[in-house]
Amino acid sequence: MAIKKTSKEEILNKAINLFKTQGFSHTSMANIADECGLIKGSIYHHFKNKDEIGLEALKYISEYFDKNIFSIKNETLSTKEKLEKIVKKTDEYFLNSTGGCLLANLATEVSSQNEEYKAIIVEYFKTWEECIAKVLEEKYFKKESEKLAYEYICTLQGAIIMFNLTNDKIKLLEVGENLLSKV
Repeated sequence: MAIKKTSKEEILNKAINLFKTQGFSHTSMANIADECGLIKGSIYHHFKNKDEIGLEALKYISEYFDKNIFSIKNETLSTKEKLEKIVKKTDEYFLNSTGGCLLANLATEVSSQNEEYKAIIVEYFKTWEECIAKVLEEKYFKKESEKLAYEYICTLQGAIIMFNLTNDKIKLLEVGENLLSKV
């Protein structure tokens, strides 16, 4: 195999895809190297082990959502416009992302064994819930906003699982439409 230069971000993106499609436990350093077109030892120039890759992958996705989706709550838009933008960007992410939600997948697969992973996953979902609730508080009382945000995320996560099983995007899109119908 030819040796090639690959960035840390490229490795992370390939690892994220493998973790989502094969599972964390069934993905080896050799799998990641193969996916990147590298020899296994090359990965160790960027990461000390698979657990570090997993940790960085969780942070990477969390930071992506913070920057590109959760930050919308602070924009100068109407409540409906904010929610429409959040829902649209969230739907686009999951419709164009094979294997579902990395954080949800790892929550069920390894968070009971890895407290560091669990802390990042809990914070991600808490931040997501707070983002939606904050926008909804422009129209609803705090308790109702929190309830609607929680229901949206839980329903969306279920819809993401079903989308990955059936490839039926209509049900996935209906989750966001349902939330938007409330404002």
